[in-house]
Amino acid sequence: MTDADMNRFLKMCLALTSEYDREALLSGILDTAMDLSHCDAGTLYLLEDDGLRFCRMVTRSMGIRQGGHDAPISLPPVPPDEKYVCSWVAIHKQAINVADVRTDTHFDFTGSLRYDAMTGYRTKSMLVVPMSDDKGRLIGVTQLINALNEEGEPIPFDPNIELMVSAIASQAAITATNMLYNEQINRLLDSLVETLSTAIDERSHYNANHTRNMVRCGEAFLNWLDRTNHPWKFDEDKRRAFLMSVWLHDVGKLAVPLEVMDKRTRLGALIEPLQERFRAIGLLDKIAALEGRIDEKELEERNRRRMGWLSFVNRVDNALFLSEQDLKDIDALSELVFEDEYGEQRRWITGEEYRCLTIRKGTLTQEERAVMQSHVVVTARILSHVSFPRMFAQVPKWAAAHHELLNGAGYPNHLTAKDIPKEVRLLTILDVFDALTARDRPYKPAISLGKTFGILHDMARNGEIDAEILALFEESSAWENIL
Repeated sequence: MTDADMNRFLKMCLALTSEYDREALLSGILDTAMDLSHCDAGTLYLLEDDGLRFCRMVTRSMGIRQGGHDAPISLPPVPPDEKYVCSWVAIHKQAINVADVRTDTHFDFTGSLRYDAMTGYRTKSMLVVPMSDDKGRLIGVTQLINALNEEGEPIPFDPNIELMVSAIASQAAITATNMLYNEQINRLLDSLVETLSTAIDERSHYNANHTRNMVRCGEAFLNWLDRTNHPWKFDEDKRRAFLMSVWLHDVGKLAVPLEVMDKRTRLGALIEPLQERFRAIGLLDKIAALEGRIDEKELEERNRRRMGWLSFVNRVDNALFLSEQDLKDIDALSELVFEDEYGEQRRWITGEEYRCLTIRKGTLTQEERAVMQSHVVVTARILSHVSFPRMFAQVPKWAAAHHELLNGAGYPNHLTAKDIPKEVRLLTILDVFDALTARDRPYKPAISLGKTFGILHDMARNGEIDAEILALFEESSAWENIL
């Protein structure tokens, strides 16, 4: 072997081990082996349950290149039968060097000869080597055809080249196996992340829809950045890290009680005891009438007043926003008392019911809102115990910061713009957009697209969210497939 051949061999090994695309690696294995052995044609097989599947086929003199996503090979796999040279090599994990297939008596080359008859090609010499990883597990076979001399004529493969081709095949097999392991780990991690979202789905269906909507919207936005060649680039690692942050941003809601997370109205479960109390007041009034303590006119007036207040409570309980008059009327209601069956004075509504009914906007009391907001702290705590690979190192921080605002008014850490990366700013916009437009929230109706962007632009003017990212998001129309 000349120094030039050795340098070429080493460069080929380095090129294969630095390849990160599996399809490119598979093509590179065959091309590298063919270059090294100075041959005209070759076939790469991958081992599957039913035999050796054709993965790549190249015949340079005829301009043939098949295999991969663009030109899949439809030939049936070679069965695990020792009469076929590639199967024998796979079974025994030993290389075979055939000087001339037409004079060889060990293997069945009728398939090659039939191919020659159909195409006019002439197969002569063949070198077949196994592709085994570092644990000796076979992943495929490399079959080289027609070594060429300087005049371009087919000659037998030099036995001295077998070791180099085998080394190339083994190195490539190790790289391919590592790629497969990496893909499997990524799939495992992705499936675990989606399973966590499914666990949230089991508790509260709308929250999992929220997460999936954000992922779809986020993917569409990143695709738009790529299509428009925008300077804000997400390479594959950052893209996966960002989308994983979206999947995990609400994982802390696993610890939020359902009576808080799914609270549809201000009173929530308190509405039933309140209604029972109003019914009891009505029964006490009837008893008073039967005992002659009040007349029928007074009974009708009390019933009318009670039903009026009950109707008022039901309206307030479900209102999106309370007016000043609503709050004054609730104060008046809280002053009303009745005498129970034991002769004790009781108020028509309890102190806890009063606190709930006087919530100006939304359905949560301050205490309940604090519990709800704690989900980001729980998210950070949960994710801090996960050993993320280096490319996902930012996932816990990004996921746990999606309620932070640029002006410091967010939570839980009141970060300001200088401490909030662009990825988190985008995540926040996705979160707010879906929360506003969602049609399945139990506590509010969906807001129209125009009004939603109006609210988002108000937030940008108030310094809460990033105006530039919002403009990009609006321009991208990434939100169309979730509305």
